Amino acid sequence: MTSDATITCDVLVIGSGAAGLSLALQLAQDMQVIVLSKGPLAEGSTYYAQGGIAAVFDENDSIESHIQDTLIAGAGLCEDNVVRYTAEHAKASLNWLIELGVAFDREADEDGKPRFHLTREGGHSHRRILHAADATGRAVQSTLTSQALNHPNIRVLEHYNAVDLITTQDDSGQTRCLGAYVWSRLDANVHTIGARFTALCTGGASKVYQYTSNPDVASGDGIAMAWRAGCRVANMEFNQFHPTCLFHPKAHNFLLTEALRGEGAILKRPDGSRFMPDFHPAAELAPRDVVARAIDFEMKRLGADCMYLDISHKPSDFIQQHFPTIYEKCLSLGIDITQEPMPVVPAAHYTCGGVVTDLSARTDINALYAIGEVAYTGLHGANRMASNSLLECVVFARAAAADILAKLPEVTLPAELPLWDDSLVTDSDEEVVIQHNWHELRLFMWDYVGIVRTTKRLERALRRVELLQQEIHDYYANFRVSNNLLELRNLAQVAELIIRSAMQRKESRGLHYTLDYPNTLAQSSATILGPKSKQ
Repeated sequence: MTSDATITCDVLVIGSGAAGLSLALQLAQDMQVIVLSKGPLAEGSTYYAQGGIAAVFDENDSIESHIQDTLIAGAGLCEDNVVRYTAEHAKASLNWLIELGVAFDREADEDGKPRFHLTREGGHSHRRILHAADATGRAVQSTLTSQALNHPNIRVLEHYNAVDLITTQDDSGQTRCLGAYVWSRLDANVHTIGARFTALCTGGASKVYQYTSNPDVASGDGIAMAWRAGCRVANMEFNQFHPTCLFHPKAHNFLLTEALRGEGAILKRPDGSRFMPDFHPAAELAPRDVVARAIDFEMKRLGADCMYLDISHKPSDFIQQHFPTIYEKCLSLGIDITQEPMPVVPAAHYTCGGVVTDLSARTDINALYAIGEVAYTGLHGANRMASNSLLECVVFARAAAADILAKLPEVTLPAELPLWDDSLVTDSDEEVVIQHNWHELRLFMWDYVGIVRTTKRLERALRRVELLQQEIHDYYANFRVSNNLLELRNLAQVAELIIRSAMQRKESRGLHYTLDYPNTLAQSSATILGPKSKQ
């Protein structure tokens, strides 16, 4: 149906994970905020994050060390000023979470005084990961959710999909965001939300791949919407594949945290032999791209369905105390990790590229911000270091909030906004078309644009995605929108951006590995696509 009313607010936050809720809570004292959640409020990547958040709390550690570790993991493509900004603001951001009530694990020091228990993950030279057992994301999400739901100036709309951004151009030709069209699963209608400021906090796009550690909502919506509105995107070729997802028919996207390897877990072949020392001096603590490629290589070399991650040599009490979620989950599937190894495969995990932003999370469009995995800040470069992702969400939410508050007096909404009109479309009787295209897209992205790439595979993938996009465009123009159609439209757009970015990079670096260009160039820079006018 055609929407006949506009909802207005000061700030529209699209996404309800660590980035979105942190921004909302930073602004709600002074502004009316609407938070849009595609599913239940907690159903996002934040909730499922296990490992932790990196920050310098140990007196033997240093901000300079955190910076250098991040730069090394980023394989020469990090933006130095962004890495420094993030590391320098890490502790204050973590202290803000602690003040809100996030209960990070503690231990007693040599004098019996409490301190934070810090763990270590791949790429880090020190123990600097604050965590809540092996369910840090759940602790963060639960705390932020509770605070947001109890705040009088925050309105949460669950089961709403953002469709497209509403933009206008001023007299100088500058594009400005005025809010978004949103589709409600509750009434199957599209509504207009006007906002003085809009923030994309929609997470990444790992659902573009057949195998992913991410929840179903990670369909690249914010990246696709920003691209259609005219924003630049960068480094979309760098898709991080988490090396260790549980390989089990009843656990398709259950992640086995890198902290397992940080605490001594060993990767083994099916015959029980260890293989990571053959690939990197740091063995199991090598950067994720190295570990993922090593597992992929061994699986293909041996024709094996999976490799194995073994921590059973550690005391049973230690395992159950540090990894209770993993222990219980595996036990429910018949795997006792205190006695036997866990079957693992790599899976798409994190989108290192995204919508180009500055240090205040501003995009190319006025009054539009992008925070968290949806954004390209320059922090991650060619490979994200473990536990820098939730950190980025909070650091840049705080930066965006400061920028929005400073601009608050000068930004107003026009009296009227263009309403959504679907009076010329009909209900679809061909949902099977969406399902078929959905599966086809994720399968060819996995086969042709996965952990190891070639030019020929990328060319095949591009031809297929262009055909799919034409089918989706025709479908979108003639039928009323639905959740699956919206997500498929966005995934196809993001898939094209990933493929085109990968085709532009004539080297192997970080997470992008191609057999046609196996060497790393002496000089390189970010892959930037756009700008592009709204279609």
